[in-house]
Amino acid sequence: MSNQVVVIEETFNAPVEKVWQALTDKDKMKQWYFNLDDFKAEKGFKFSFPGQGHKGEQYTHLCEVTIADPMEKLQYSWQYKDYEGYSTVTFELFDEGDKTRLKLTHEGLDSFPKHPDFAADSFRGGWTHLMTISLKDFLAKAN
Repeated sequence: MSNQVVVIEETFNAPVEKVWQALTDKDKMKQWYFNLDDFKAEKGFKFSFPGQGHKGEQYTHLCEVTIADPMEKLQYSWQYKDYEGYSTVTFELFDEGDKTRLKLTHEGLDSFPKHPDFAADSFRGGWTHLMTISLKDFLAKAN
């Protein structure tokens, strides 16, 4: 199977600085993303967080920041403890004045085990919810 990639683009009614803060400030991230103990937008910074599958399975996400270009691009690896596979999540920010276009790309999904929780459609659904509902609502309230 070819390399499965999830790409989601969304435009937010918020300046690029606010969107960047939402993606990189752990206190803001907790309000729309995952509950991270710590996060720094610095290359080499490692973080992990718990997650849950469709049927209640518990997964530990293991991530490491690979690119951190303020206001422009954030990328980190995305793996699971005790499971094979390596993927990357990339957030690209495009300054459109008082709006920001955000492009999320999750690559390498076909490196994960063949399991419904690791299927591209599962990631697509999760990222779509986070981008079009959670983050959008957070930024609307933050303005």
